[in-house]
Amino acid sequence: MTTTLRPTEPLQRAADGALSRHFTVCVNSRPVGAVHLATHPVFGPAVAQIRDLHIEGPDRGRGRGAVAALAAEEVARGWRCTRIEANVPADATAALRLLTALGYTHRNRGMEKRLGTTAPALPDGSRARPMTEAEFGPWNEKGMAEYAREWISRGVPEDQAWAKAHRDHASLLPQGLDTPDVRLSVLEHEGTPVGTLWLALDTERAYVYDVETDARFRGRGHGRSLMLLAESQALSAGRRTIGLNVFAGNTPAERLYDSLGYRTVGYVMYKPLL
Repeated sequence: MTTTLRPTEPLQRAADGALSRHFTVCVNSRPVGAVHLATHPVFGPAVAQIRDLHIEGPDRGRGRGAVAALAAEEVARGWRCTRIEANVPADATAALRLLTALGYTHRNRGMEKRLGTTAPALPDGSRARPMTEAEFGPWNEKGMAEYAREWISRGVPEDQAWAKAHRDHASLLPQGLDTPDVRLSVLEHEGTPVGTLWLALDTERAYVYDVETDARFRGRGHGRSLMLLAESQALSAGRRTIGLNVFAGNTPAERLYDSLGYRTVGYVMYKPLL
């Protein structure tokens, strides 16, 4: 039997060059599933994104999904994409196994925690204060550089990584310290600054964009204190859910978040298109 992709619409071209197309997965012309392929909304036309790939129940477990994914890669190569990505829910274990078998790498994962009703207290000797204007500039430049390096180390070309770092910081902090619904805090212990926290608030939840302990003070529990501070700030703002992103291989952070009760909600998988 032959598994193929059949377009269900003309190739969609946006004004900014973005591409998108829906396909039916067919076995000997019989529809068995669907694929939606598009170029990446962040990284642009050089990167493809599998936005949906599903096979109907009776045809699962027969290799249809693998063939459909490989066919989507060929379409992406025809679009001159050099990388392909997919966002996979944490409970989609079959999809994770499939993409791993096809050579995709786990790059980062999203995590969430449902908060209680009582704000946690910081350890004795620790206190939080707002970041000052004098601290913001150096913190922002350092954060952008570290963010760009994270993406570069995970297969993103340097120009794309730096463009993303500048774009994200500009869009998320358009007014710097005065950006609405943003908390930029410094954690002090015994009067010494030991770490920083960037927390944002949307209508439904809080989100930790960055948490960092100064290298001189790591291994002393300040990372946990910063995460407790994030929970306290979220609850004070009336948010009962807090989310974050963690890059693969950041074992200390993964262990910390696991120990605090965060659960994985999704993975980002990527693969170079040679």
